[in-house]
Amino acid sequence: MYLEIVSPEATLFTGEVTAVTVPGVKGEFQMLNNHAPIISLLDAGKVKIQGKVVVDKAHENKFTQDANGDTVLHITSGTVEMKNNKVIILAD
Repeated sequence: MYLEIVSPEATLFTGEVTAVTVPGVKGEFQMLNNHAPIISLLDAGKVKIQGKVVVDKAHENKFTQDANGDTVLHITSGTVEMKNNKVIILAD
């Protein structure tokens, strides 16, 4: 599936991923390929990205790797939309 992460300053990431886990306001949830369409608010927490993630050098300082090898972005709030195997995260 295709993931796009956008902040007020810039587009932080675009690319194909295997899975995305986000901090929903009612708890963390994961989206995989062919997930049902969804729109949700996001709370402060970690966006975890699975798959071969190549982050643009201009934004690599915003991302870390966790113990499982997932790429992690810390956010304070945001929204997520998944539709037709495309995930768009608007993050603060």
